[in-house]
Amino acid sequence: MADSSRADGPRWKRAVLKLSGEALASTSSDEVIDAAVLDQIATEVVEVAGGLGVELAIVVGGGNIWRGGVGAGAKLERATSDHMGMLGTTINALALQNAIEKKGQPTRVQSAIQMAELAEPYIRRRAIRHLEKGRVVIFAAGTGSPYFTTDTAAALRAAEIDAEVVLKGTHSGVDGIYSADPKLDPSAVKYDAISFMEVVARDLRVMDLTAVTFCKDNDLPVLVFDIMTPGNILRALRGEFLGTLVS
Repeated sequence: MADSSRADGPRWKRAVLKLSGEALASTSSDEVIDAAVLDQIATEVVEVAGGLGVELAIVVGGGNIWRGGVGAGAKLERATSDHMGMLGTTINALALQNAIEKKGQPTRVQSAIQMAELAEPYIRRRAIRHLEKGRVVIFAAGTGSPYFTTDTAAALRAAEIDAEVVLKGTHSGVDGIYSADPKLDPSAVKYDAISFMEVVARDLRVMDLTAVTFCKDNDLPVLVFDIMTPGNILRALRGEFLGTLVS
């Protein structure tokens, strides 16, 4: 459970924020990136990095543009389809970078796939140095390998850069982990805190199993919360009570 007694400063000094691509999509039009949502997230990122002093890295998905699994229906090879999804994450990363830098916060995009004209290559020590200098680092192209989700990429990058937590932002109006889908089951119970083993045993699909077991093995807590509620990123990093903490 988050410790609200530390609301005057950051609970975690270095964090990885995991955003789904779908969170950036417009719900009212066919636009794959909603300018208002992008602005809201950028504003909160600046508050966290510039105001609260948290060293923040972001891993963004590409589901608003392309999902690797979709390729099966189009009779594409899974590896090809996954690489297409990685390009989608890069589009989202560049959009985030632009929105955040417009608000005066320096950022760097690092890609797991070489795209020299668009982004730096992912280099662990360089990423850490950027964070130490107060820059927000946005990791694009997932892990760079097919068959792995951006959830796993977030867990991997968090471990590599010595982050203290993975912030898993949800976008469907569900504010944490429940015993069942609260939209379908009114009796579903929300967990304030839960162990990785319970998540696996109860098949609570918050992140993919590879990411969950990786975080467990590396003692990397995951805070699941509703990212669409304005101010929640700041509240999460201040240690205010919200969402579900998996540890």
